[in-house]
This record gives sequence, C-alpha cells and structure tokens, in this order.
Amino acid sequence: MADLNTLANQFVQYYYNLFQTNRADLKPLYRDNSMLTFEGAQFQGVNAIIEKLTTLPFQQVAHRIATFDAQPSINNGIIVMVTGELLIDQETNAQRFSQTFQLIPDSGTYWVLNDVFRLNYG
Repeated sequence: MADLNTLANQFVQYYYNLFQTNRADLKPLYRDNSMLTFEGAQFQGVNAIIEKLTTLPFQQVAHRIATFDAQPSINNGIIVMVTGELLIDQETNAQRFSQTFQLIPDSGTYWVLNDVFRLNYG
C-alpha cells in the first residue's frame, strides 16, 4: 500500500498546485468520458469540466489538505478521497471541503475518470 499512498499523495499535491496557480492547466488530467460532480451539478467531458473549473467565482484559492485516503480500484486504478479547507480570495474564514477522484492508469501516468467535490457545512 505504500506505493498506492505515494502515488495518491503525488497526485493530490500536483492537482491542488495546478488548481491554485492555473486551473486551465488541469485539462490534461481529464478525458472526454470524465465526469465532475461539483456541489451536485454534473459536468461530462474535458471541455465542460475545465469550463466549470475556470469560471468559478473567485480569483485566488488555497487548499489546506487535512487528510487523504487511497484505495486500489478496478484495472489498477486508484480511488483518492481528500478532506481539507479552502481559503478563497481575501476571506479569513476557511470552508471545509471533501473531494474524491477515481484515477485511471494510462502509459505510466493517471487521468481522472470521476471527480466529486462538495463543501462541508455544519
């Protein structure tokens, strides 16, 4: 499981770094059959997903990762669940979030088949 957790950690660091610096650079991580569920709204395909991510109503975001868990999936894929906090623009009160990815292997790298994001209230 160490390799699985190492891969998951590398993905988490890479994904959130790109998200924070230039969300459009996330495009190579998605495919036409990828799906994003963002706060209950579903987006299918790389172009729809990137359009959603790049038109979110904030300029700056910082992710503080609290936990991540990884499990093996079908065909050598990986399920990664992330929890943490978001700091958006100039806000000082962080918002809690959870996000789950299903990663699919492809020629020595991974792409995102499923991506589910939810703010956690309460």
